[in-house]
Amino acid sequence: MFRQGDILIMPVAEESVPKQRPAAPRDGRDRLVLALGEATGHAHAIPGPGTLLLDRDSAFPEFLHLPEGGRLVHEEHATIPLPKGWFRIVRQAEYVPGEYRRFVAD
Repeated sequence: MFRQGDILIMPVAEESVPKQRPAAPRDGRDRLVLALGEATGHAHAIPGPGTLLLDRDSAFPEFLHLPEGGRLVHEEHATIPLPKGWFRIVRQAEYVPGEYRRFVAD
């Protein structure tokens, strides 16, 4: 497993990745963005080859495929090398009295 800030990346078997998921587009800098900071605009992103599949019920990334391996980068965190394979993307949730917020404010 790999963690960078509020992002957790867990290796998964290809067989466990649901079929028929839409692919996320790359941003203006040709990166796959796993999460964008609401306050700072900084991004947890993958430059280079790969595919990011979106959750079927939202526009947020859920699975990542890195056929050659890759790097997870962020402006305020150390770069994390990632091996080739399939991964599940999990965002940390935080509790605010009366509700759980799925995304932590960056």
